Amino acid sequence: MRLHLTLTPNTEPVPFNYQHPLTGALHKWLGQNDLHDKISLYSFSWLRGQAERVDGKLNFPNGARWFISFWESKYGSDLIQGIVDKPDVFYGMKVDEVQVAKTPSFNNEQRFKVASPVLVRKNLDAETRKHLTYKDDDVDEFLSRTLNKKLSEAGLENSFKPLKVTFDKTYPNPKTKLVNLKGTQLRANYCPVIVKGDPKAIEFAWTVGVGELTGSGFGALS
Repeated sequence: MRLHLTLTPNTEPVPFNYQHPLTGALHKWLGQNDLHDKISLYSFSWLRGQAERVDGKLNFPNGARWFISFWESKYGSDLIQGIVDKPDVFYGMKVDEVQVAKTPSFNNEQRFKVASPVLVRKNLDAETRKHLTYKDDDVDEFLSRTLNKKLSEAGLENSFKPLKVTFDKTYPNPKTKLVNLKGTQLRANYCPVIVKGDPKAIEFAWTVGVGELTGSGFGALS
């Protein structure tokens, strides 16, 4: 299930690193849940819309758009009820409208734009992790590994062949972005991805996102 939210303009400046309070709004609406203790089978975009930079912060004079996707649709229903009860998001923004998106039809190979940057990491030793970018030779291996782990978490590993995820090497303007998440600097990627596999499994990818920390605002697909 994918929900499209329309938000009212902010009344207070929005910091550039707003992902953590955005996550907080999501969990406020869901109430008590076990999502914190599970591999994230959900994803959400960053805010979309006209954004002005004012004194080192952001302003959304016309409001913003935001989407949230859940593989387990019960959480989408809980989220809608939570929004009805408490429509406030943050910095004076409120949910003005909620729409349930129609799930697209997918092929065996699908290219997606990213609606939030994709985080990919690998362990170098017990204490060190390397951030991978679209330039690294092994980045697609780790992208695929993470998504297939989620497929297994959802109990679908025997229903579909493993998915293959790659950054689109033909994209002319890939970028990376350093994101500060609760004091931790994370290097993530702005580059479309290509997912290959069964169409229903690709729907799963469209819902849960790719890469790490999709439950914290990374790797959402559009």
